[in-house]
Amino acid sequence: MPVRLSIQLCTYNRAALLERVLAACFDQTIPSDAYEVVLVNDGSQDDTPAVIERAQRIATCRFTVVNQPNGGLAKARNAGIVRCTGARIAFIDDDVLPTPVFAAEHLRSDARFGDVVVRGAAINTESFDTLPLAVWSLRNYSANWFWTTNVSVRRSRLDAAGGRFDESFSEYGWEDIELGLRLRALGTKAVFNRYAVVFHYKPRAKGTNVTGMLRQVRAQARTAVRLERLHPSWRVALAIGDTAPQRLLGAALRRSGLIPRLERVVSRTSDETRLSPPELAAARLLAAAAYYDELDQAKRV
Repeated sequence: MPVRLSIQLCTYNRAALLERVLAACFDQTIPSDAYEVVLVNDGSQDDTPAVIERAQRIATCRFTVVNQPNGGLAKARNAGIVRCTGARIAFIDDDVLPTPVFAAEHLRSDARFGDVVVRGAAINTESFDTLPLAVWSLRNYSANWFWTTNVSVRRSRLDAAGGRFDESFSEYGWEDIELGLRLRALGTKAVFNRYAVVFHYKPRAKGTNVTGMLRQVRAQARTAVRLERLHPSWRVALAIGDTAPQRLLGAALRRSGLIPRLERVVSRTSDETRLSPPELAAARLLAAAAYYDELDQAKRV
């Protein structure tokens, strides 16, 4: 039987999550010869090789592994796409646990709607051990049109849009949105399947996460400017927060004198302690200020 669906994911230093994710990928309701899993190990330095070795022993479908030096998500995605043989490719992440009907639902949407982007549902969870009901609601709504947490597209349509992610997005963020803009430019339609559910691992932030959060949003701001230069439009400006009202709010936050106080709130948290709601709010405001600071700097370059 020809492979109907490729589940493609990349991983970097997430061995603790990857084992569960791969087991869920193998536990699908469609015939095992109808789909495959293609994993790119993007230079992980943790126990990922051991996890992959165990996964190879339990794989119930074709399981292809690509090992490469760390090169960033866009480059890793492209290495995976090259090895995919399915007529449709479903993209997920290494912190995403697909439900057993995930593959079947993406294929059901393909059978019903044809050559479209299928946007699946993502339900946030703080743990893979205690999962909420696999019932999507507006609480987990995402406006992202092409979000590789849970999305699929026919290989032929992907090839028509260039067949690959833009590797100039070497830092965090926006590489999937950029590919989605190219697909939209071809007139590609999208449908949402609320039954193609995945659980997205979103633990409550700890004190150790704040520095990484600020570093990540600064990288995201730099790649946001790259996205806007490639696709200048109101849609992109709104998505990256580069409209006049959004910039004014960002500037007001940075000039408000709140930043030192917010930093003191966050600094009182010990490294391994989960942030309380006020501390989490402070961290998010600091992240917003850092994002707009970096956005302004990147736009001047």
